[in-house]
Amino acid sequence: MNRISSGIDDLDNIIDSLYIGDNVVWEVEAGTSYETFIYNFIQQSLKDRQRVFYISFNRSPQGIFNEIGDFLGSDLFVLIDCFTSGKGKNDNTFLRFYQDYKRPNVIRLENCYSKDEFIRGLLSIEGADTRGARYVFDSLTGMQDLWGDERDTYQFFTFMCPRLYDLGTVAYWILEKDAHSEKFKANLRHITQVVFDLYTRKERLFIKARKLEGREKREAFNPHQYLLDGKDITLRPLKKETSTDIGIRIKEMRMRAGMSQKELAEKVGLTASFISQIENNQISPSLNSFLQLCNALGIKASKLLEMDKKNPWFLFKKGSFPYKPVEEGIKISSILLDERLSVLSVVLPPALQLNKHFFYRKSPELICVLKGSLSVKIGDSIERLTIGDCIYLSDIFPSQWKNEGDEEAELFVIIPER
Repeated sequence: MNRISSGIDDLDNIIDSLYIGDNVVWEVEAGTSYETFIYNFIQQSLKDRQRVFYISFNRSPQGIFNEIGDFLGSDLFVLIDCFTSGKGKNDNTFLRFYQDYKRPNVIRLENCYSKDEFIRGLLSIEGADTRGARYVFDSLTGMQDLWGDERDTYQFFTFMCPRLYDLGTVAYWILEKDAHSEKFKANLRHITQVVFDLYTRKERLFIKARKLEGREKREAFNPHQYLLDGKDITLRPLKKETSTDIGIRIKEMRMRAGMSQKELAEKVGLTASFISQIENNQISPSLNSFLQLCNALGIKASKLLEMDKKNPWFLFKKGSFPYKPVEEGIKISSILLDERLSVLSVVLPPALQLNKHFFYRKSPELICVLKGSLSVKIGDSIERLTIGDCIYLSDIFPSQWKNEGDEEAELFVIIPER
């Protein structure tokens, strides 16, 4: 596995460095100074003599210049400005930057009002060979604000993420966590290789990994406080606390019930922000609030507390976990997600022909047919699968799935987290 540095030694140590092909999603809260992580990544990339494409939807070119202007003198750095003609609406305040700055490595993309226009513009700027380049997409939230539809942002990500993986790049994607639905964030986590959560608690800054594909190290899944000294970042692990992860359990039960934070808040007479703070273990609910939450989630308080202990086994009844529609009528349900294993149920609609794999992951998968009749194309071989058949994928992935029947086909997928 080819490793590169994030530019932050402490981060490299706890995640075993970044890997070539990684798409890194940063789920951030306001005030977390995520820009410093970007700065160090760009600085390291230029030190390694790699091209850097910085795609900005949320910040003006002058604002970026004030933050990382020292990088603009490098021929390896390209700023693609989607803000000025996007959310900036070609206002003279933003256009004035181009009167003073004439270097060709700052490019204003005028046609970025739709996903397809932006893709065409980006590909024309990249050139013939971007292999090994580094990317920073400064705001998935800014894309969504401009395009007006979460689906377009997700479709762009599903196009770009595997493309950048195959090109051997490393890309940072910034996402303002409170501006997106749980469904959107969950779908991104399925596709990408790395997810970090940046958050604040009692005026302190914390980082925690939510996904690290292909790593054996698990230390980063525990919260680490990070300290800023100018552009330098140091991380330190938290001392083990006696408090329970009750917020995580509440979040797990809410998502199993298919409820949003807002819906749960309305059921118990609280605010969605308050629910978010509980789920992130930033605050502890009062006894009365805790009992109300248990009642709204349809679970006994004693059982929710018991879930905080390590259970050697779990029972999942069919129908107890909600399905989430993705593309082309496919539905996916996360039955189990932890640090060691992902278990999912995938439903393919009747007569579907999907000319790719329904996941884009470089992890082994064991797939079993629970219902229906399908054909799968792997390399030059086409295999028929019926109920009870299983297929194991390690280093090669299907180029086609076809539901041969006139009813839904259901698959059971087991993915070990490496």
